[in-house]
Amino acid sequence: MGRLYSVTIDNVAATTAVDFFELTPADDKPIIIHEIRIGQSTEISDAQEEMLRVSIIRGYTASGSGGATPTPAPLIFEDTAAGCTADTMNSTVATTGTAVILVADTFNVRSGWLYVPTPECRIRVGQGNTTVVVRLVAAPTDSITFSGTIIFEEL
Repeated sequence: MGRLYSVTIDNVAATTAVDFFELTPADDKPIIIHEIRIGQSTEISDAQEEMLRVSIIRGYTASGSGGATPTPAPLIFEDTAAGCTADTMNSTVATTGTAVILVADTFNVRSGWLYVPTPECRIRVGQGNTTVVVRLVAAPTDSITFSGTIIFEEL
């Protein structure tokens, strides 16, 4: 087993389609996605309820822009720094490359989204596959403040 890392989004507003998470593996260090969770803290009444589309997409060769570039945090404090790069909440989504949608789903904005695949179904991305993104596919009806975490393994 490789080393486990997390990247988080904490209380960030979105009014457009965004790439919640973008991970680009380092040379000879493929990554495996173990878990993704996305929630929000502003849409709390029935009148604000909506269904949001989310996708996991592999194959972009250029990063999106407009977000943050957090450092992946090792889950075991003694582990070394991750080799991959991470972006969060890119408001200009990645578009360059041959994109392959691996997961297409929806979630109720009030209940959030939890993605925990079985070991056989975990998405693996290597430098040759380039970047993987977790995308809010379409703009929400109004501004929503998101928080979330992606847990991944670097081999």
